[in-house]
Amino acid sequence: MNQATTISSVTTEDRVINGPHGAIPLRVYRPTGHPSSALLWMHGGGFRHGSIDMPEAHGVSAELAVRASALVVSVDYRLAGDGVRFPVPLDDVYAAWKWLTSTATSAEIGVCALGGASAGAALALAAALRGRDDSRPADRLLLAYPFTHYPNPAIDDETAREMAALPGLLRFPPETVESMVGNYVGRITDIPVLALPGAARLNDLPFTAIALSQFDDLRPSGELLQRQMASVGVQVRTHLAVNMPHGHLNHVPVPAEATASLEFLASALSAE
Repeated sequence: MNQATTISSVTTEDRVINGPHGAIPLRVYRPTGHPSSALLWMHGGGFRHGSIDMPEAHGVSAELAVRASALVVSVDYRLAGDGVRFPVPLDDVYAAWKWLTSTATSAEIGVCALGGASAGAALALAAALRGRDDSRPADRLLLAYPFTHYPNPAIDDETAREMAALPGLLRFPPETVESMVGNYVGRITDIPVLALPGAARLNDLPFTAIALSQFDDLRPSGELLQRQMASVGVQVRTHLAVNMPHGHLNHVPVPAEATASLEFLASALSAE
């Protein structure tokens, strides 16, 4: 345990747990009163960037803790690069999932969820698949603009025309996606199904909420995931953040559409 502070009505605590590859930093967000649910949250960053201090991690975790009266744990998983490859980030996430489910059980918290944004959504989905097959199933999945397929499905022509004026930093052309996958997996062929888990068997997953960004080259991955889940009987609901680019939960100041996405995810977490 490193430190504890209070942000508005949320208490935060930095701590470290042990995992198969060494220490894993976590940040724990506790709402006022007894939490009604628990959530493990993973930031995005293409598997090679990001931290628990970025708005998509710190801000989102605090917001969901308040809005859903949830115990939220943000994972500072190892980033791909410098010899780190799949499945190391997923192993970190799954070690945190085992810790959280044990903590929630001892604290008598009945609902445990997994969630994340972009690459973090892929990690959340992969951890849910591991948990499904390992007697540690998730009760909910909260996915923000998920990146779960390779090759990534193409955006429709009309949206592509509307996105033409977006800055390059907000775009994900095929070469960028290929670079992210190669850096994470170490190759771009024979991709393990839990690396980009849109290729996995998706049966028997819990209720899933998917928040999408309208002007996002990766939006087709989230839309395809929704169709795949629905086709095997998974209850899934989507929300479209209008006029928003990829990563809209990482923007400061927070746009109105990001607030709507947060409310959508919080509602899914707190739903009966």
